[in-house]
Amino acid sequence: MVDRPGNSSARAGHFRRSTINFHPSTQVTPEPISNHVSVWGEGPIWHNGRLLYVDIETHKIIAFNPATGEEKIWNVGQRVGTVVPRASGGLVWAGDDGFFFLDEATGQSTAIANPDPEPSLPDNRFNDGKCDPAGRFWAGSICLKKRPEGSLYCLHTDLKVEKKFGPVTNSNGIIWSKDTRTMYYIDTPSKKIRAFDFDNATSAISNERVVWDTSADASVPDGMTIDSEDRLWVAFCHGAKVVCYNPATSAVETQIDFPCVETTACAFGGPELKDLYITTGLKPGLEEPLAGRLFVCRPGATGVPSFAFGG
Repeated sequence: MVDRPGNSSARAGHFRRSTINFHPSTQVTPEPISNHVSVWGEGPIWHNGRLLYVDIETHKIIAFNPATGEEKIWNVGQRVGTVVPRASGGLVWAGDDGFFFLDEATGQSTAIANPDPEPSLPDNRFNDGKCDPAGRFWAGSICLKKRPEGSLYCLHTDLKVEKKFGPVTNSNGIIWSKDTRTMYYIDTPSKKIRAFDFDNATSAISNERVVWDTSADASVPDGMTIDSEDRLWVAFCHGAKVVCYNPATSAVETQIDFPCVETTACAFGGPELKDLYITTGLKPGLEEPLAGRLFVCRPGATGVPSFAFGG
Protein backbone atom coordinates (compact mmCIF):
# COMPACT_ATOMS: atom_id res chain seq x y z
CA MET A 1 0.00 0.00 0.00
CA VAL A 2 0.91 3.64 -0.49
CA ASP A 3 -0.85 6.58 1.13
CA ARG A 4 -3.14 8.17 -1.42
CA PRO A 5 -2.25 11.86 -1.88
CA GLY A 6 -5.00 14.04 -3.22
CA ASN A 7 -2.98 15.63 -5.99
CA SER A 8 -1.03 12.77 -7.55
CA SER A 9 -0.73 12.76 -11.32
CA ALA A 10 -2.66 10.00 -13.05
CA ARG A 11 -0.21 8.84 -15.69
CA ALA A 12 2.86 10.97 -15.20
CA GLY A 13 6.12 9.08 -15.28
CA HIS A 14 9.57 8.84 -16.69
CA PHE A 15 9.12 5.49 -18.45
CA ARG A 16 7.03 6.46 -21.44
CA ARG A 17 6.03 4.13 -24.20
CA SER A 18 8.46 5.58 -26.74
CA THR A 19 11.47 5.05 -24.45
CA ILE A 20 10.68 1.34 -24.02
CA ASN A 21 10.43 0.67 -27.74
CA PHE A 22 6.89 -0.67 -27.78
CA HIS A 23 5.43 -2.15 -30.92
CA PRO A 24 1.70 -2.68 -31.47
CA SER A 25 2.19 -6.42 -31.89
CA THR A 26 3.63 -6.68 -28.37
CA GLN A 27 1.10 -4.47 -26.61
CA VAL A 28 -0.37 -6.22 -23.56
CA THR A 29 -3.93 -5.39 -22.47
CA PRO A 30 -4.90 -6.33 -18.90
CA GLU A 31 -8.46 -7.53 -18.34
CA PRO A 32 -10.54 -7.17 -15.15
CA ILE A 33 -11.61 -10.55 -13.78
CA SER A 34 -12.90 -10.13 -10.23
CA ASN A 35 -16.35 -9.29 -8.94
CA HIS A 36 -14.94 -7.90 -5.72
CA VAL A 37 -14.00 -4.23 -5.90
CA SER A 38 -11.18 -3.43 -3.48
CA VAL A 39 -10.81 -0.07 -1.80
CA TRP A 40 -7.12 -0.90 -1.78
CA GLY A 41 -6.19 -4.30 -3.19
CA GLU A 42 -2.68 -5.58 -2.40
CA GLY A 43 -0.38 -8.54 -1.87
CA PRO A 44 -1.37 -11.07 -4.58
CA ILE A 45 0.21 -14.53 -4.34
CA TRP A 46 -0.57 -17.68 -6.36
CA HIS A 47 -0.81 -20.97 -4.49
CA ASN A 48 -2.55 -24.29 -5.22
CA GLY A 49 -4.72 -23.09 -8.08
CA ARG A 50 -5.96 -19.86 -6.55
CA LEU A 51 -4.86 -16.29 -6.05
CA LEU A 52 -4.74 -14.89 -2.53
CA TYR A 53 -4.77 -11.14 -1.99
CA VAL A 54 -6.00 -8.53 0.49
CA ASP A 55 -8.27 -5.48 0.53
CA ILE A 56 -6.48 -3.48 3.19
CA GLU A 57 -9.02 -0.84 4.12
CA THR A 58 -12.02 -3.20 4.34
CA HIS A 59 -10.10 -5.76 6.43
CA LYS A 60 -10.56 -8.55 3.90
CA ILE A 61 -8.52 -11.51 2.67
CA ILE A 62 -9.73 -12.83 -0.69
CA ALA A 63 -9.10 -16.19 -2.34
CA PHE A 64 -9.93 -16.04 -6.06
CA ASN A 65 -10.32 -19.22 -8.13
CA PRO A 66 -9.91 -18.29 -11.82
CA ALA A 67 -11.23 -21.66 -12.98
CA THR A 68 -14.64 -21.09 -11.37
CA GLY A 69 -14.69 -17.36 -10.67
CA GLU A 70 -15.39 -18.12 -7.00
CA GLU A 71 -14.24 -15.53 -4.48
CA LYS A 72 -13.97 -16.64 -0.87
CA ILE A 73 -13.64 -13.71 1.51
CA TRP A 74 -12.65 -13.51 5.17
CA ASN A 75 -13.04 -10.31 7.23
CA VAL A 76 -10.23 -10.31 9.81
CA GLY A 77 -11.44 -7.26 11.75
CA GLN A 78 -8.48 -4.97 11.14
CA ARG A 79 -6.45 -3.59 8.25
CA VAL A 80 -4.52 -6.45 6.67
CA GLY A 81 -1.42 -5.67 4.62
CA THR A 82 -0.31 -9.10 3.44
CA VAL A 83 -1.28 -12.78 3.37
CA VAL A 84 0.62 -15.98 2.58
CA PRO A 85 -0.31 -19.68 2.56
CA ARG A 86 0.81 -21.94 5.41
CA ALA A 87 2.39 -25.25 4.42
CA SER A 88 0.49 -27.16 7.11
CA GLY A 89 -2.84 -25.58 6.12
CA GLY A 90 -4.55 -22.27 6.52
CA LEU A 91 -3.13 -18.81 6.00
CA VAL A 92 -0.78 -16.40 7.72
CA TRP A 93 -1.34 -12.66 7.60
CA ALA A 94 -0.07 -9.41 9.07
CA GLY A 95 -1.98 -6.23 9.80
CA ASP A 96 -2.62 -3.53 12.37
CA ASP A 97 -1.68 -5.72 15.32
CA GLY A 98 1.09 -7.95 14.02
CA PHE A 99 1.21 -11.51 12.68
CA PHE A 100 -1.72 -13.96 12.76
CA PHE A 101 -2.75 -17.44 11.67
CA LEU A 102 -6.12 -17.80 9.89
CA ASP A 103 -8.23 -20.94 9.97
CA GLU A 104 -9.97 -20.95 6.58
CA ALA A 105 -12.84 -23.18 7.72
CA THR A 106 -13.85 -21.12 10.77
CA GLY A 107 -12.52 -17.71 9.71
CA GLN A 108 -10.89 -17.38 13.11
CA SER A 109 -7.53 -15.66 13.48
CA THR A 110 -4.97 -16.51 16.15
CA ALA A 111 -2.32 -14.00 17.16
CA ILE A 112 1.33 -14.95 16.73
CA ALA A 113 3.31 -11.82 17.63
CA ASN A 114 3.41 -8.05 17.34
CA PRO A 115 7.12 -7.23 17.56
CA ASP A 116 8.59 -4.28 19.41
CA PRO A 117 8.46 -1.38 18.84
CA GLU A 118 5.31 -1.71 16.70
CA PRO A 119 2.75 -1.74 19.59
CA SER A 120 4.11 1.60 20.79
CA LEU A 121 3.75 3.23 17.36
CA PRO A 122 0.02 3.96 16.87
CA ASP A 123 0.51 5.29 13.35
CA ASN A 124 2.14 2.03 12.19
CA ARG A 125 0.68 -1.16 10.77
CA PHE A 126 2.05 -4.08 8.79
CA ASN A 127 2.11 -3.80 5.01
CA ASP A 128 3.43 -5.98 2.18
CA GLY A 129 5.32 -9.26 2.65
CA LYS A 130 6.20 -12.68 1.23
CA CYS A 131 7.81 -15.96 2.28
CA ASP A 132 11.44 -16.65 1.43
CA PRO A 133 12.59 -19.95 -0.15
CA ALA A 134 13.12 -21.48 3.31
CA GLY A 135 9.53 -20.75 4.38
CA ARG A 136 10.10 -17.72 6.60
CA PHE A 137 7.53 -14.90 6.39
CA TRP A 138 9.01 -11.45 5.77
CA ALA A 139 6.72 -8.45 6.27
CA GLY A 140 7.36 -4.81 7.04
CA SER A 141 5.50 -1.93 8.57
CA ILE A 142 4.34 1.41 7.23
CA CYS A 143 4.08 4.68 9.14
CA LEU A 144 0.82 6.20 7.96
CA LYS A 145 2.10 9.67 8.96
CA LYS A 146 5.00 9.24 6.52
CA ARG A 147 7.71 9.20 9.16
CA PRO A 148 10.68 6.78 8.96
CA GLU A 149 9.42 4.66 11.84
CA GLY A 150 8.75 1.37 10.06
CA SER A 151 10.87 -1.78 9.89
CA LEU A 152 11.21 -4.98 7.91
CA TYR A 153 10.71 -8.12 10.01
CA CYS A 154 11.14 -11.86 9.53
CA LEU A 155 8.76 -14.34 11.15
CA HIS A 156 10.86 -17.49 11.50
CA THR A 157 9.36 -20.95 11.32
CA ASP A 158 9.76 -21.30 15.11
CA LEU A 159 7.48 -18.24 15.37
CA LYS A 160 10.19 -15.91 16.62
CA VAL A 161 10.21 -12.47 15.00
CA GLU A 162 13.44 -10.73 14.05
CA LYS A 163 13.89 -7.15 12.87
CA LYS A 164 15.91 -7.25 9.65
CA PHE A 165 16.09 -3.74 8.22
CA GLY A 166 15.15 -0.19 9.07
CA PRO A 167 14.18 2.45 9.59
CA VAL A 168 11.84 2.61 6.62
CA THR A 169 8.74 4.68 5.93
CA ASN A 170 6.62 2.31 3.83
CA SER A 171 7.87 -1.27 3.64
CA ASN A 172 6.60 -2.73 0.40
CA GLY A 173 7.56 -5.22 -2.35
CA ILE A 174 9.94 -8.05 -1.49
CA ILE A 175 11.10 -11.04 -3.57
CA TRP A 176 14.02 -13.45 -4.02
CA SER A 177 16.08 -14.47 -7.03
CA LYS A 178 15.83 -17.97 -8.47
CA ASP A 179 19.16 -19.05 -6.97
CA THR A 180 18.02 -17.64 -3.55
CA ARG A 181 21.19 -15.56 -3.26
CA THR A 182 19.62 -12.13 -3.76
CA MET A 183 16.71 -10.44 -1.99
CA TYR A 184 15.04 -7.43 -3.63
CA TYR A 185 13.15 -4.92 -1.50
CA ILE A 186 11.23 -1.63 -1.81
CA ASP A 187 10.76 1.15 0.72
CA THR A 188 8.29 3.09 -1.40
CA PRO A 189 9.03 6.76 -0.59
CA SER A 190 12.72 6.22 -1.34
CA LYS A 191 11.74 5.35 -4.93
CA LYS A 192 14.56 2.79 -4.91
CA ILE A 193 14.61 -0.96 -5.49
CA ARG A 194 17.31 -2.33 -3.24
CA ALA A 195 19.14 -5.65 -3.42
CA PHE A 196 20.80 -7.57 -0.61
CA ASP A 197 22.98 -10.64 -0.60
CA PHE A 198 20.80 -13.32 1.00
CA ASP A 199 21.84 -16.42 2.96
CA ASN A 200 18.96 -18.87 2.63
CA ALA A 201 20.34 -21.10 5.40
CA THR A 202 20.46 -18.37 8.04
CA SER A 203 18.22 -15.54 6.64
CA ALA A 204 21.14 -13.11 6.94
CA ILE A 205 21.10 -10.12 4.58
CA SER A 206 24.16 -8.04 3.65
CA ASN A 207 25.72 -5.85 0.98
CA GLU A 208 22.81 -3.45 0.58
CA ARG A 209 22.78 -1.68 -2.80
CA VAL A 210 20.38 0.11 -5.15
CA VAL A 211 19.64 -1.72 -8.39
CA TRP A 212 17.04 0.71 -9.73
CA ASP A 213 16.46 4.33 -8.74
CA THR A 214 13.05 5.46 -10.02
CA SER A 215 13.33 9.03 -8.71
CA ALA A 216 12.69 10.48 -12.18
CA ASP A 217 9.22 8.89 -12.16
CA ALA A 218 6.31 10.90 -10.75
CA SER A 219 4.70 7.69 -9.45
CA VAL A 220 6.19 5.35 -6.84
CA PRO A 221 7.17 1.64 -6.78
CA ASP A 222 4.79 -0.52 -4.75
CA GLY A 223 4.36 -4.31 -4.94
CA MET A 224 6.78 -6.50 -6.87
CA THR A 225 7.26 -10.00 -8.26
CA ILE A 226 9.96 -11.82 -10.22
CA ASP A 227 9.96 -14.06 -13.29
CA SER A 228 11.96 -17.13 -14.28
CA GLU A 229 14.62 -14.91 -15.87
CA ASP A 230 15.09 -12.94 -12.62
CA ARG A 231 13.45 -9.85 -14.08
CA LEU A 232 11.51 -7.67 -11.64
CA TRP A 233 7.88 -6.73 -12.31
CA VAL A 234 6.98 -3.65 -10.29
CA ALA A 235 3.55 -2.06 -9.86
CA PHE A 236 3.72 1.73 -9.71
CA CYS A 237 1.21 3.31 -7.36
CA HIS A 238 -0.26 6.57 -8.70
CA GLY A 239 1.21 5.47 -12.05
CA ALA A 240 -1.36 3.23 -13.81
CA LYS A 241 1.34 0.78 -14.85
CA VAL A 242 3.41 -2.31 -14.17
CA VAL A 243 7.01 -2.12 -15.37
CA CYS A 244 9.42 -5.00 -16.06
CA TYR A 245 13.00 -4.18 -15.10
CA ASN A 246 16.04 -6.39 -15.70
CA PRO A 247 18.65 -5.92 -12.93
CA ALA A 248 21.24 -7.79 -15.00
CA THR A 249 21.14 -5.21 -17.79
CA SER A 250 19.76 -2.19 -15.88
CA ALA A 251 17.09 -1.93 -18.58
CA VAL A 252 13.34 -1.40 -18.57
CA GLU A 253 11.98 -4.08 -20.88
CA THR A 254 8.19 -3.79 -20.70
CA GLN A 255 5.48 -1.47 -19.47
CA ILE A 256 1.85 -2.50 -19.09
CA ASP A 257 -0.65 0.36 -18.92
CA PHE A 258 -3.90 0.26 -16.90
CA PRO A 259 -7.26 2.05 -17.03
CA CYS A 260 -6.95 3.05 -13.36
CA VAL A 261 -4.22 5.02 -11.67
CA GLU A 262 -3.69 2.97 -8.50
CA THR A 263 -1.84 -0.17 -9.59
CA THR A 264 -0.58 -1.70 -6.36
CA ALA A 265 0.99 -5.16 -6.72
CA CYS A 266 1.41 -8.10 -9.11
CA ALA A 267 2.06 -11.85 -9.09
CA PHE A 268 2.43 -14.58 -11.68
CA GLY A 269 -0.05 -17.45 -11.53
CA GLY A 270 -2.11 -19.88 -13.54
CA PRO A 271 -1.30 -23.50 -14.41
CA GLU A 272 1.94 -22.53 -16.18
CA LEU A 273 2.67 -19.37 -14.19
CA LYS A 274 2.23 -17.33 -17.36
CA ASP A 275 -0.68 -15.19 -16.13
CA LEU A 276 0.20 -11.93 -14.43
CA TYR A 277 -2.38 -10.89 -11.83
CA ILE A 278 -2.51 -7.25 -10.72
CA THR A 279 -4.32 -5.68 -7.78
CA THR A 280 -5.63 -2.11 -7.89
CA GLY A 281 -7.24 0.45 -5.62
CA LEU A 282 -9.67 3.35 -5.73
CA LYS A 283 -8.47 6.90 -6.27
CA PRO A 284 -10.75 9.37 -4.47
CA GLY A 285 -12.12 11.99 -6.81
CA LEU A 286 -11.53 10.06 -10.03
CA GLU A 287 -14.24 8.36 -12.07
CA GLU A 288 -12.60 5.06 -12.97
CA PRO A 289 -15.14 2.28 -13.60
CA LEU A 290 -12.55 -0.51 -13.40
CA ALA A 291 -10.59 0.74 -10.40
CA GLY A 292 -10.33 -1.68 -7.49
CA ARG A 293 -10.71 -4.76 -9.67
CA LEU A 294 -8.28 -7.65 -9.94
CA PHE A 295 -6.72 -7.74 -13.43
CA VAL A 296 -4.94 -10.42 -15.43
CA CYS A 297 -2.78 -10.38 -18.56
CA ARG A 298 -0.21 -12.50 -20.40
CA PRO A 299 2.98 -10.46 -20.84
CA GLY A 300 5.03 -13.26 -22.39
CA ALA A 301 6.98 -14.12 -19.24
CA THR A 302 6.84 -17.05 -16.83
CA GLY A 303 6.81 -16.69 -13.08
CA VAL A 304 8.31 -18.86 -10.37
CA PRO A 305 6.44 -20.83 -7.67
CA SER A 306 5.58 -18.98 -4.48
CA PHE A 307 6.67 -20.19 -1.07
CA ALA A 308 4.42 -21.09 1.87
CA PHE A 309 5.12 -20.39 5.55
CA GLY A 310 6.86 -23.38 7.08
CA GLY A 311 5.92 -22.80 10.72
